[in-house]
Amino acid sequence: MELRASYIELPAGRRDLRPTYHFMMKCLLYSRMETGLISNQDFYDEDVNVYIAHLLDSMIQPDRFEQARRFLSPYDTEVFRRLANSKDARLKYTLYKTNADFLLISLGIFDNPDAALPEGTPSHSQARDALRPTEEATIGRGRTYYRFAYTYSQMVHGRNAGISEVLEKLSTNFDKYLRILTHMRGEYLDLLKRLSTGEIYHLERVANEEQRAESLKDKQDQFLDLYLEWKRTGAENVRERILRLVREIRDLDPNFRFEMPRP
Repeated sequence: MELRASYIELPAGRRDLRPTYHFMMKCLLYSRMETGLISNQDFYDEDVNVYIAHLLDSMIQPDRFEQARRFLSPYDTEVFRRLANSKDARLKYTLYKTNADFLLISLGIFDNPDAALPEGTPSHSQARDALRPTEEATIGRGRTYYRFAYTYSQMVHGRNAGISEVLEKLSTNFDKYLRILTHMRGEYLDLLKRLSTGEIYHLERVANEEQRAESLKDKQDQFLDLYLEWKRTGAENVRERILRLVREIRDLDPNFRFEMPRP
């Protein structure tokens, strides 16, 4: 067992390593009791406990982020654009489920970390604050993503699959599980208070830079495909799309240089 997947419970008589999944489950169950939202109160949901505990445990594994990053997007429009021409139910299931999971964790455990930054930092520009969705809208987004993930999971795994039931419960009761995670954050994790303002700013800057690099690569790939199409067809509408894409790439990379050949 890798050390990063283990922890030592303190105080304790013995210093035995235990799986971090046990820690997540223990904190989750305590949080359910302390909020009065105990397991199986209105319906059977111990399966949801297992799902959330595994999800929390996976979040401390670097590989999890590498695998999930290509499916994540901060905007609904970007998610829907990526799926507009896709008929792959498995891709749709993975994309909706991944974004729903990260919304649940980011709201419940991290509680919008940039709110802890001082005024004047890039995260608190008036333009960004004006565009940031309300918490209610974000919760609605998480509920909707789990609903779509539930729908496509039935196509991928079958109607009676256990994961489909879990996703349906998460969609219907998103705000309930969010309350449990919010309590867990304050009582057992308290991550924001452990991080300095500078550390939070650095984490956000790294995340934004990775997102910019990913967007740049995606646009560069589109540019190459369009340019080859234009060389083959000479179509004017393709030429206009290339020029528009060149402007978008220059916004991300001012060093990018390209002059469109004359028709």
